[in-house]
Amino acid sequence: MSERSAQAEREYRIEELAEAAGVPVRTLRYYQERRLLPPPKRRGRVAVYSHRHLQRLRLISELLDRGYRLDGIEELLTAWEQGRDVGELLGFQWAVTAPWSRRTETEMTMEELEELFGDQLTPDVLDEAVELGYIEIRGDRIVHRVPRLMEATAALVAEGIPLAELLALSWELEAAFDRIAYTFVRLARRHLIGRMSQPPTPEELARVAEAVERLRPVTRTVADEHFARAMDRRIRKEFAQLAPRLTGTDRS
Repeated sequence: MSERSAQAEREYRIEELAEAAGVPVRTLRYYQERRLLPPPKRRGRVAVYSHRHLQRLRLISELLDRGYRLDGIEELLTAWEQGRDVGELLGFQWAVTAPWSRRTETEMTMEELEELFGDQLTPDVLDEAVELGYIEIRGDRIVHRVPRLMEATAALVAEGIPLAELLALSWELEAAFDRIAYTFVRLARRHLIGRMSQPPTPEELARVAEAVERLRPVTRTVADEHFARAMDRRIRKEFAQLAPRLTGTDRS
């Protein structure tokens, strides 16, 4: 008998299954109560679990790590039991929800942060940066979740723009880009997702996942070009208003 066959035929008591899956026994029992885990076989008073239960527990753990809620996991497992390939569904989900932002975190001490921003780094400013999700305070370490924004913010502050005003601007940008993202996602949902059959075929899932991947740089270009055009318009308007002051012809 091969090692794989032996593993597939192995049986577990509840403590053994929990240890193999790396979850507490109480968590395993909770999954059973929610019917995320099939009931075990009974041998007298002993509950006996199989390798199938172990696979199910590992899948649940992986989905939780990827941000799924238990309700969503229940739907996926139901689809699995009805004969759908959960791997295809997960592959599609992971393809279309891959991060757009660069999430490489950087750590620094409070002293290093103070060197960048000086006395502008007040407790209120720190709290606001935490609320925006830009930084996390872990003991005496500051974890910055968006290093490129940190670099840009430091450069703007160095040029004389107050840190507090940049954070106020950040709230406006978050709201504005959230509206833009909503519009793009709504278009994709209507014209890509909406065209798929119910339930979608594996070919449809793969085709839409590939389309989303191709459209990522296109979407960034659209957003970047519209921002550039808006800046051109705004700067021309502002300069027209500043011209008399700059040339010394302002009579106001």
